[in-house]
Amino acid sequence: MDKLLEVNNMHVSFDTYGGEVKAVRGVSFDVHKGETLAIVGESGSGKSVTTKALMQLIPKPPGRIKEGEILFEGRDLTKMSEKQMQKIRGKDMAMIFRDPMTSLNPTMKVGNQIMEGLIKHQKMDRAQARKRVVELLELVGIPDPESRLKQYPHQFSGGMRQRVVVAIALACNPKLLIADEPTTALDVTIQAQILELMKDIQKKTDSATIFITHDLGVVANVADRVAVMYAGKIVEIGTVDDIFYNPKHPYTWGLLGSMPSLDSADEELYAIPGSPPDLLDPPKGDAFAPRNEYAMQIDLEQEPPMFKVSETHYAATWLLHENAPNMEPPASIKKRMEGMAKSSSSNEKGDRI
Repeated sequence: MDKLLEVNNMHVSFDTYGGEVKAVRGVSFDVHKGETLAIVGESGSGKSVTTKALMQLIPKPPGRIKEGEILFEGRDLTKMSEKQMQKIRGKDMAMIFRDPMTSLNPTMKVGNQIMEGLIKHQKMDRAQARKRVVELLELVGIPDPESRLKQYPHQFSGGMRQRVVVAIALACNPKLLIADEPTTALDVTIQAQILELMKDIQKKTDSATIFITHDLGVVANVADRVAVMYAGKIVEIGTVDDIFYNPKHPYTWGLLGSMPSLDSADEELYAIPGSPPDLLDPPKGDAFAPRNEYAMQIDLEQEPPMFKVSETHYAATWLLHENAPNMEPPASIKKRMEGMAKSSSSNEKGDRI
């Protein structure tokens, strides 16, 4: 597959009264045409900041991309002006935000909000744009689109508003769609409908997707590859099968172990001890070491490099060093991981985004 996006050694910081918050610290990954990359991790791990940096939506000040490059179709977005980025946002790259009520303008009719991008980027007149809006509303599953496009956001339910946000993102047929926890505020039934909608749309348009979430159950059904983030870094990256069947980083073990499984009769879920580090003053070695029961002395002194597990699988943990002891997750976590993997494997790969 051809590379659509390539991120190399990206650092993002925020200047605060307390000092410099190093929110993203040397992140590198790529996205190919037609694939879905999921980025997972606890709140505060840097997922949303990473994707907003891709769109150049980091508020300046206090935020800034300190270092690195973001190559989109070979063009470095970090060197583009705001005017140049405005021609890319919405047209080539689009984002679905987590809360549709803050994404939509409450004073504008829904149809006009979808038309904006079509008129600006596609150079359509209002009649053409209106016809396309009706098609988009039908595509995202909103009934009676002719009358609904004349309504305001407060006249839609939460699930319908999120469908409108999806329609706005898809209006100009973007090559890369970024979905930042698009189903967080929705109930389980509506969540499933939105995820199914995104699957169908990606199949029809062959666009690439970056899917941000903290829900590994969702990841199993939507992603081709998974990047696990912790404390502003990617600590493990691989295919869905790599991450679910053969995770190597203790943090990934903890995330999988903390997910409920229908096959598990345990009353209590595993909880990763402690809390993420303060990125005003990141730790010297492995940032996860204070919470890692498998941590060695070297974890407190040196940051681990990315070790190659396979052609598709990499993890940043000293446990993969040739001189490290052979460690596996505890039986209770392993059992839950196996249950998660078993339930996720019931969906064939062909049904994923």
